[in-house]
Amino acid sequence: MNIYLRYFDNETLVYSVEEAVEFLASLQEIDITDSLVAEINEWFQDGENNFPKRCRVRPRVYFIAIKTEAQTLQDFKEKKALRSVQENEAKNNEMMRLTEEHEGWYEGTLDFKRVVINHLGKCEYRDTTFTARCKAKSPKDCYERITNHLKQRVDSRSQFPSIKGKNFKYSYLGKCK
Repeated sequence: MNIYLRYFDNETLVYSVEEAVEFLASLQEIDITDSLVAEINEWFQDGENNFPKRCRVRPRVYFIAIKTEAQTLQDFKEKKALRSVQENEAKNNEMMRLTEEHEGWYEGTLDFKRVVINHLGKCEYRDTTFTARCKAKSPKDCYERITNHLKQRVDSRSQFPSIKGKNFKYSYLGKCK
């Protein structure tokens, strides 16, 4: 795991916490303290935390640190290594499963943000769950049929989730007769 560091226009990709501290020390505006080094080291050693780290330099001024698998700064900028190869393969398999044709009955459930006009005449977004059974050729076809149905019946400002997200679930019920 490597670290991408950015402070205003200064950026680099380093391979260890020590190299990160060296880079930060080379920037005259950043004061390297033992607590800052400990904070970066603790964040880097935490294997479960893959969120970017924002470290305070002075009030309202921060530098950003991001864990990455990228081997070069160019790879990081092209987003080649943000996720592991296994995660990318899993996503590709999921998308193949969604588009794989298997004609029959599907039950699809969609959690979406529906626009409702309140008593003051203003718009509100409400979390809405919609479930439907339909004949479809694939899970993707089921998703498209449900969203097309809803788009004709709800406010056009309603927001529908991605087919790949956790807000669309489906199950294959069986073949059509």
